Amino acid sequence: MNSLEGTKAPNFKLSGSDGKKHSLSDYKGKNIVIYFYPKDNTPGCTKESCGFRDLNTDFNDHNSIIIGISKDNLKSHEEFIKKFNLPFLLLSDPDTSVMSKYNAWGEKSMYGKTVIGCIRSTVVIGPNGKVIKHWQKVPKAEAHPAKVFEYIQSL
Repeated sequence: MNSLEGTKAPNFKLSGSDGKKHSLSDYKGKNIVIYFYPKDNTPGCTKESCGFRDLNTDFNDHNSIIIGISKDNLKSHEEFIKKFNLPFLLLSDPDTSVMSKYNAWGEKSMYGKTVIGCIRSTVVIGPNGKVIKHWQKVPKAEAHPAKVFEYIQSL
């Protein structure tokens, strides 16, 4: 798996939890934190999403927006947002094409078995559209949002 750091971020057009289509170019001039996660309403993904929720204002104060992407459909995203009061956009990537472009879909180990699925990972895209940070594998979902914010603060 290759790090995307220093490369132009792959563009996308995905449906969002707000009912609109979103692409990377919509957010020019901001830092964009995209976190890829396996599934709405699962323990690790909930902890990670709530961590980003709790730091959302801090990210906004640092010219940064948060976007979550998973394979889940929009109805699932809407319920997840409502249940946990998530203040940011979740995008649906049902065919995993965007996750694949960002190396967030592929082989991973789950309970000792090799499976194909979403690899929990995060990219930070700078205002110029380049990937400036890429966590290719997030080991501790609940601690990750604070690490990402530390990085944003250092910019």
